This record gives sequence, C-alpha cells and structure tokens, in this order.
Amino acid sequence: MGAARVCDFGPLKMMAEVWGRAVGGSIGQQPEWRQDEIIFAASLCSSSLLQTQTMDPRIDSRAPSVEGNDNADINAPLKAAPKLVAPEPGISHSLISPSIRDLILHLPDQPPEHCPGPESQSAGKGDACAGCPNQQICATAPKGPDPDIPLITARLTSVKHKILVLSGKGGVGKSTFTTMLGHAFAANPDAQVGIMDTDICGPSIPKMMGVEQETIHVSNAGWSPVWVTENLGVMSVQFMLPNRDDAVIWRGPKKNGLIKQFLKDVEWGELDYLVVDTPPGTSDEHLSVNSFLKESGVDGAVVVTTPQEVSLLDVRKEIDFCRKAGIKILGIVENMSGFVCPKCTHESQIFKATTGGARRLALDMNIPFLGAVPLDPRIGMACDFGESFFDNFPDSPACKALRDVVRRVGEEMGVDTTYNED
Repeated sequence: MGAARVCDFGPLKMMAEVWGRAVGGSIGQQPEWRQDEIIFAASLCSSSLLQTQTMDPRIDSRAPSVEGNDNADINAPLKAAPKLVAPEPGISHSLISPSIRDLILHLPDQPPEHCPGPESQSAGKGDACAGCPNQQICATAPKGPDPDIPLITARLTSVKHKILVLSGKGGVGKSTFTTMLGHAFAANPDAQVGIMDTDICGPSIPKMMGVEQETIHVSNAGWSPVWVTENLGVMSVQFMLPNRDDAVIWRGPKKNGLIKQFLKDVEWGELDYLVVDTPPGTSDEHLSVNSFLKESGVDGAVVVTTPQEVSLLDVRKEIDFCRKAGIKILGIVENMSGFVCPKCTHESQIFKATTGGARRLALDMNIPFLGAVPLDPRIGMACDFGESFFDNFPDSPACKALRDVVRRVGEEMGVDTTYNED
C-alpha cells in the first residue's frame, strides 16, 4: 500500500508541473514545495481540465492522461486544454509568480461576487461559495499563515513610514489629496516618497501625476516604480494595461493578488514615506492592504471627507473600520472646505457643514482634526495636466492649508516634516 502511494505521487507531480507551466512557471523551480501543495496543485489542474472538457465541445475528452503512466507526455493536457486559467489583461506570464500560493490567488477564474479568496479560512464554506465549481477544492485546500507576509515585511524594511489615505465616500478628492500629499512630502529634496495606487478598478493617480503613458519595468530586483521626479515614484495597475481606457473588471481574489504583488515585488529602494491611495468604502482592497502591512507596520490612516453630512455619514463607517482593523487614525482632513476665488481670494461656502463638518466629527469621535483644504479651480486644472499644484501655486490658500496638514500628519507620526528651503 505504501509503495502504491509513492507511485501515485509521480503523476500528481507531473500534473502540478502542467499547472505551473500553464501560467509561466515550473515546479522544477520550486524545490521547497511540500507534497500537500503539489497534490493541491494537481487537484486544481485536474478540476480545470475536467471543467474545460465538459464545457467546451471542441476539446477531445479522450486527451492523453498523465495518470498511471510515468512516460506520459506532461504537455499533453496543455495541448488538450491550452487555457486552464486565462492570464489577466496587461499582466504577462513573467510578472506572475509561479509558486502555488500565488497561483491560487488567481482562482477561480470567475469567482462569486463576494468570494472570500482561496486562502481565507472561510474559503469554500461561506455563503458566497454556494454553487461555485471550486467550492470543494477551496474548502479542502491546506490553510495556514500566508507565507508571503514575511517576504512583504522584508521588502518594506527600507520604507520608514507608511500612510493609508482613506475615504468613506467616493468623489471627495481622496486621490487628489494623495497626489498633493506626495508632492508636499517630496518638496523636501532629502525625502524619498512613493505613492501606491490600490484603486485597482479606478486608477487615477498616474493621470494626476502626468505619467499615465508610462509602463513598469521588471528587473532581477523586482518591479520598478515609475518615477515622476528624482524623489517621487508611483506604482499603479494603470501602467500594466495595454490601453489606458481598458476597464479592469476584477473581483476580490484577483485584486488582492495584484496588491500583494505590488507590496512584495516592487523595488522602492530607501523610502521615507509610502502613501497608499485606496478606493472609497471598506472593501477587499482595504482588508488586503491592512493584512499584508500589519507585520511591517503602518503609521496610520488619513481620512478625507467633505463638509456635508452625506459624506460624513460614510466617514463614520470608515473610522469604525479602522478601529476594528487596528489601524491608527492619524486624523481627518476636510477637503473642499469652502471656495477661494483665485483673483480676490474671497472664500465662499459651497458645501455647507450642516452638522459641523469634519471638525465637529473629529471632536465627537476623539480623533485629530488635521485641517481644512479649500476648493481651488486650479487644483483640477493641475490634475488634468499632470502637474503639481503644490509646486505651481505655492501661495494659494489651498497650498498653505496643505502645508499645515502635512505638518500635523508629521506630528502624529512623530516626524519633523519641515525643512530649510534655502
């Protein structure tokens, strides 16, 4: 019986090799794989082949099998089913890690809307898993601590401070504020700053930074961010799309997998600040970023809102999320706080703070109020042209308010953000 099990392991290993080759990897490059991982890989491969043969009449169900034949052609299943899992648009095979743990982040190919992800403890057991063809595979897959967390922690040891920029409501200027915060930090020529855009389905940071036509480069050290200036770099999914107008229609596991690769594979070098822009709400991206960065340490989150109650309503939920997730709240910023005329500098209230605005909310919820940044039509113009509002209009009321916000953020982190401009 024992000998039979040893013999059975060979075909499974070949099936895992087939799976690895399907996404550009090879089991021969993974000597550390355990037997249970190879069996799991083989089960994924076998399941996908079975589904493909069942659903696609063009594929001959009599395709050669690797089982029970040590001399079988391990490429035969690939010839019968050339696309086990289609790679994501804009991401080449060379950019996808060949390890099993990375592969399962891209499965299933069409996950349920609220798929918890194959590595989740509720994988295959949650309500969203009902009816998924991979439910049984996910439920029986080996679970344990994410082995990539130590790799992420090691990669980010050279990053001194990590800041999340959050908002409960979309359209409050969170990404715009992120770019201005990045430029403000980078105004100090001795500071190295990075901006990571985790808004996978709505990446706007590259446009605002004037680098939307750029692409990332891959070296032995990892993915290289796109550098806007000598001390300000950006990483975004926008750089990986074949066309800038291509939609990224991904669900949780695929978005989470890309965020993990951003953190694990991007070679930032020595950074003083890494500013992470997130999508609105409290979704998969927020949970992923928090879980991946927990061991490396996050200084905290800056929450952006506008003065009106409809925005503050969602900000309260965002604050609750931070507290439940153990994320320190550096403070709240009231964006679009009044309109300042560029000519006469008169300020008008466009979005009235009917319930006291962010200042009152900060007081009620016992969190720091970082400041109020007024509206300025030149901010939108600077973003459209990919220019730095902070550098081009240093005397504007909005720019002066932003300097105060940066100073307050530094105080909350225990960092002196001031510098001698001379």
